[in-house]
Amino acid sequence: MNTAGYLSRLGLSHLRSAPTSADNLRALHVAHIEKVSYEALEIWLGRTTTVDPVESAERIIRGRGGYCYHLNGAFSELLRALGYDVTRHVGGVQNRGAEPAITANHLVLTVRGLPSEENPGGEWLADVGLGDALHAPLPLVAGAYRQGPFEFALRPSELAPGGWRFEHDPAGSFQGMDFDPAPTDMSAFVEMHRHLTTSPESGFVRTAAILRRDAYGADILRGLVLSRLGGSAHSVTLDGAPDYFAALADIFLLPLDDVNAGEKEKLWRKVNDAHEAWLAGDPS
Repeated sequence: MNTAGYLSRLGLSHLRSAPTSADNLRALHVAHIEKVSYEALEIWLGRTTTVDPVESAERIIRGRGGYCYHLNGAFSELLRALGYDVTRHVGGVQNRGAEPAITANHLVLTVRGLPSEENPGGEWLADVGLGDALHAPLPLVAGAYRQGPFEFALRPSELAPGGWRFEHDPAGSFQGMDFDPAPTDMSAFVEMHRHLTTSPESGFVRTAAILRRDAYGADILRGLVLSRLGGSAHSVTLDGAPDYFAALADIFLLPLDDVNAGEKEKLWRKVNDAHEAWLAGDPS
């Protein structure tokens, strides 16, 4: 993997030879969250992706983002290259109104061996693939945690003995997430990745959603509806292709330099058509 290129993308080239520490993990996590958006536009561009972490890292280095398998998969490779003791876990994100389940619709990372004053045990939940949730790593200790305008909670999972349950803020985009304590490899997510990128029932297929977290809240673009969570929350509808692509570049740091003019036109038509169908109440 191109570790130097990845760190350059995050603006943290100076950490290439730095020792592993809780402070440096936080710096890596925060930079990743703020500079690499949660997005699945490859689906809307008709491009196939895999869960291979090196492929995901290469796409991030080129200026794009991804969703949890891509973001956490690539981030885990970066952390390992820098000497961190990182473990991948099978998780399950629970949407609001749904029952908790560990379905492999989420890849979770934990990092151990990094004691700090706030976390003497040194084990952390490091998850850059939860969209509008974590900004910095959380101590893997039961309790309530505030990051910016959002309050989270961690507690033992009722679904997986030895596992954990993350509860999102009530203002967030999902209810919570459980994960199994056992280590896993990326093969555990191949089938669910296929479903999430191809099934008409998949939220990624139904809605072109982009999210980016910062210290003060989160920006969310669903179709053509641009919303801000945290602080002075607000929502606007983007009026045309120039506004849409300007928002991608300026707010979500996605200039789409890897997308040609023809592909952008097709992307705009698909997103706009889906928005019009949504306004018309079309359930498909």
